Amino acid sequence: MLALAVTLLVSTFVSEDLACVAAGTLVARGDLSPVAAIAACALGIFLGDCGLFAIGRISRRTARVWSRFAQPVTATHVEQWGRWLERHAGAAIVATRFTPGTRLPLYLTAGLISISPWRFAAWAFGASLLWTPAVVLASARAGDAVRPWASSNIWPAVGAAGSAMLITRGFRVLSSPSLRRQLAIRFHRLRRWEFWPAWLFYAPVTLWVLMLSLRHRGVTTITTSNPGIQDGGLVGESKYDILQQLPPQSTIPFSRLAAGDGDRVRRARDAMTSNGWTFPIVLKPDVGQRGVGVRVIRSVDQIERYLSSTAGDVLLQPFHEGPYEAGVFYYRLPGQQRGRIFSITDKHFPVLTGDGVSTVAQLIDAHRRYRLQAPVFLRRHEAVTDVVLARGERLPLAIAGNHAQGTMFRDGSHLLTPALERRVDEIAQHFSGFFIGRFDIRYRDVEAFKAGRDLAIVELNGSSAESTNIYDPDTPLLAAYRTLFRQWSLVFQIGDANRARGAVPTSLRRLIHLVWTHLTTTPAHRVSD
Repeated sequence: MLALAVTLLVSTFVSEDLACVAAGTLVARGDLSPVAAIAACALGIFLGDCGLFAIGRISRRTARVWSRFAQPVTATHVEQWGRWLERHAGAAIVATRFTPGTRLPLYLTAGLISISPWRFAAWAFGASLLWTPAVVLASARAGDAVRPWASSNIWPAVGAAGSAMLITRGFRVLSSPSLRRQLAIRFHRLRRWEFWPAWLFYAPVTLWVLMLSLRHRGVTTITTSNPGIQDGGLVGESKYDILQQLPPQSTIPFSRLAAGDGDRVRRARDAMTSNGWTFPIVLKPDVGQRGVGVRVIRSVDQIERYLSSTAGDVLLQPFHEGPYEAGVFYYRLPGQQRGRIFSITDKHFPVLTGDGVSTVAQLIDAHRRYRLQAPVFLRRHEAVTDVVLARGERLPLAIAGNHAQGTMFRDGSHLLTPALERRVDEIAQHFSGFFIGRFDIRYRDVEAFKAGRDLAIVELNGSSAESTNIYDPDTPLLAAYRTLFRQWSLVFQIGDANRARGAVPTSLRRLIHLVWTHLTTTPAHRVSD
């Protein structure tokens, strides 16, 4: 009996409804007492509810870890729900227990707004005690009618109940156009590995990195791959400090607005005046990741709004119109005279073209690729989602050359020439202590770029940079892994060689702290998400 009760408790974490139906069937068979069945299910449901509350609570401090969930939930929504929930917590928690589809958003929001855990727990426990007996006893009574069949085997009975639930939910999906569309989009994202969640895609790469760590005297070997960059450029490096080491004629000009330097708006205007820069300009976090916080600024008012929303150091650059951008992954083995280009990514920025009839939101939804990243685009352009673009009118959906921000990556091997490789090698060797990483480069003319001219470096990323050509939609998954495995092998090989030449690796304690901070710290600015 104890084993059955524990099984039911754990089963509630998978499906509360199915667990209660199974409990009722066990009661009908006489294998479990009504009290034990109800207690097991009620406790499991209560623990699950508390788990959802805890996730919401934790996500306030680790918003980046839960950013996948946070994308569709704006601060305004949370604030509105929070005010209402504070006033009606008891009634809301009890009501959601009897209203399918409402528990997840409400319980997460309860955690997000930090209502009293004891208050939530009391109402959640009471609601489970009201709901669970009704479902279990009703299932038991229904089980009496089919006891001769159910007594022969519990699992066919549970399977029949589960099938009925799946059919009911499937009918609900099929009868709703919006649900069908959401299901189709999720299916297409699942089919295309470039949209898989990072934890899933990088699982094999993580194992490979661990194997390389055993071969090359520890994971800290990564940090000696680029002795000229703090911690090898793994995480947390300053874009400003790196750009200072590159030849100025090959970089987009830049200035840093430090966090504690008084009136940063005035300093931004002074920097523009002294350098002869005009609007538009680009502001972005000096320490950032995945294109977060990159914004084109067109007025002083926009500068003020941007700087008021971030407390960290900000990099200011004049906006380079492009229209092209490439990610050039470079490496040089210590002791060798010449470096090589490992790969080139040809970046295609998403642009909507109006038809004079459809709104921005409708155009995004109608596009085969853009609808797969609709939450990113709709949040970024929420002020114009209901605007109808004139026929032929163009709306850039993203300006940051980052896959997570909506830019499509294509393999750019057709751009590789000996002249380009020589020029990139010259630029890289200008930076003492740099051996491997990716240059993000804007340019105006394809032929000039291939000849090694017209290179405007936006930024340089160190050892944790990706060979982003793998995200070409035509790249097979196994080919992507082969590229990443080779890339990380080079990082460790270079780090090991530099370590043998006297480079001192970052301590393991600091490395763990860096990675943990990177994963659990909310980016300073999210305007371009």
